[in-house]
Amino acid sequence: MGRGYRLTALAAICAATMGLSSGVLAAERTHQITTDDFFTIGNMGNVRLSPDGKHALWLESRWDKELDKTQKDLWLIDTKSRKTSRLTFTNESESSPQWSPDGSAVYYLVKQSREDNKAPYNGKAQVFRINLGSTEAVPVTKEAEGVKQFQLSQDGKSLYFLTNKSTTDKDIWAKVRAKHGAPKYGHGKVTTNPLYKLDLDHYQQSLVLDDDKVVWNFSVNQDASQIARITTQDNELVNLEGWSNIEVYNTQSQQNKVLEDSAWREQAPSPYGWLLGLAWHEDNQRLAFRIDFDGHPGKLFVTKPQDDKAKPIQVNTEGDVTFNSSDIHWRPGSDEICYRGYDHARVKLFCSEIERKSQGDTRTVLAGDLVMGSYSFSHNGKKLAFSHNGLEHFSDLFIADAASKKAKYKRLTNINPQVDSWILPEISVVKWTAPDGSQVEGILDLPAGYKKSDGPLPLIVQIHGGPTSATPYALQHRSYGRATFTANGWALLSPNYRGSTGYGDKFLTDLVGQEHEIEVADIMAGVDHLIKQGIADGDKMAVMGWSNGGYLTNALISTTNRFKAASSGAGVFDQRLQWMLEDTPGHVINFMQGLPWEKPEAYTHGSSLTHADKIKTPTLIHIGENDQRVPLGHAQGLYRALKHYLNVPVELVVYPGEGHGLSKYQHRQAKMDWDKLWFEHYVLGKQMDEAK
Repeated sequence: MGRGYRLTALAAICAATMGLSSGVLAAERTHQITTDDFFTIGNMGNVRLSPDGKHALWLESRWDKELDKTQKDLWLIDTKSRKTSRLTFTNESESSPQWSPDGSAVYYLVKQSREDNKAPYNGKAQVFRINLGSTEAVPVTKEAEGVKQFQLSQDGKSLYFLTNKSTTDKDIWAKVRAKHGAPKYGHGKVTTNPLYKLDLDHYQQSLVLDDDKVVWNFSVNQDASQIARITTQDNELVNLEGWSNIEVYNTQSQQNKVLEDSAWREQAPSPYGWLLGLAWHEDNQRLAFRIDFDGHPGKLFVTKPQDDKAKPIQVNTEGDVTFNSSDIHWRPGSDEICYRGYDHARVKLFCSEIERKSQGDTRTVLAGDLVMGSYSFSHNGKKLAFSHNGLEHFSDLFIADAASKKAKYKRLTNINPQVDSWILPEISVVKWTAPDGSQVEGILDLPAGYKKSDGPLPLIVQIHGGPTSATPYALQHRSYGRATFTANGWALLSPNYRGSTGYGDKFLTDLVGQEHEIEVADIMAGVDHLIKQGIADGDKMAVMGWSNGGYLTNALISTTNRFKAASSGAGVFDQRLQWMLEDTPGHVINFMQGLPWEKPEAYTHGSSLTHADKIKTPTLIHIGENDQRVPLGHAQGLYRALKHYLNVPVELVVYPGEGHGLSKYQHRQAKMDWDKLWFEHYVLGKQMDEAK
């Protein structure tokens, strides 16, 4: 296991057709993957193709040990010569890059500080600009409280941006709160987002709209006649779950209109959906937007805000495809609205024709086993740039013909050349039958060169979060699991259990009302399938996950004692506590099918706390100190039960200052080290003085 091998001739030929040097790709793979390799991986996001399609830029994030965090910088590539250049070199992460309409400059957000701490160098997000051919960044805004979001006008002469303004509720208790300002209050203080317009020729700034709304997203149409916003009355995330609105402001009449929402509220499978993604068609009339729900399929709508008689068109996916992410775009020069979708552990780009009153044909833009990230069209809509994570590489930039029905794509970058020498896991899609007869899939990672004749392997079940998500069919080296373990001789199964996306609406919604039951059965059926196939050793198994993967880790160890070790990361232990404390309680209400006092039995059954007396598995618990999504109390409760009442080996690892994910270098490293040593000790029987 883990032996070196050379790329096959076919693989080398395929890779060469994607624009890579066959000489580089034919290099011998001799490097065994380690946890330290995780910190060498660059990730690509926010791909933006220039208006003429001759250049593309992206944000590349990499770990910086001295800064103890990931660092994002802007990179640029000439799509013809493939010459790349790094544009930014700050210690702060750039974000939200946009091309100027003429392609001469790049605008972006970044926080920078200087000794005097005055705007624009006051540590608040400001808009900066870099002209093409230069690396000198010029500040464009200087807002005392920073910029939340920005957009360039179609002619490039104006910059629209949201600022931050603190306001207080004007209720009968406002004066009392103001008098006693030291305590923190549950509500009363709100940060709203006025919208401004900056004339880039004369740098004159004017207020466009300030109505004391919290604005989560905005979009100006091409002739600047209408501005769409997603708004709430306060900053609480719970208000995105059913209380957010889409408003459209007419800049000529100065009238603001809240869109009638019955199509995505009363007529939706759940009232707890959050709005996201705004995209105007170039006709300046049609607005597309998305809404997502925990436990239910997301939706995409197209509407004409100024036409009171027009009903919104709901765009439907085909087959088992589920909407993925908020980045919806109209393909320029067409009536196609384009979006990414999960499809059986792949992520593909789809475009649907929008006719006058209905949806027309939908096409899959690119065929193949793609796991697409961000994407962008050229100004004429003929070229497409996108990031893609494959089986032998992490995210890289690709380019394709956007309009062709049989478009081919070409790889332009190799931002992680070190991977060319790595001994990669063998990744496949494995299928099995659940106890109720349903077909379930998962991603199986095996050590390089493994054959069944080598005998069964110790198994790690790595469970994705969400649960309204899926593990992709792609190479991954994550602190939450995957490539490191196969390099050390483990098999690793990532099940896309019931409730996962990309397997059809029924597969997704089957989980509602059946948490802690149906998905547990799905996962264990997959484990038994691997044991029956002779791949997994049923006496040497571990389970791990983060977020909903942590919840399911808790559920599995409270259901079965077949796992010899567990790593529970940010996992729910009690559903009532989760409803009380988390920032998105609609998630719990959806899956429990009601409030705690309406469905007490569901909350009891869906909580691992209820079944905790059955836990015998040595459990490693990870949690961020300031996690708002799965608060610290869950980890403390699980630890208390195992340590003080059930006498089960347990370790609680609390990461200072962290939220729902681990953002610090040292914390990611600690988690991976703990998981490796914990599993080796309790599953493989290694003594701590043997562990490395």
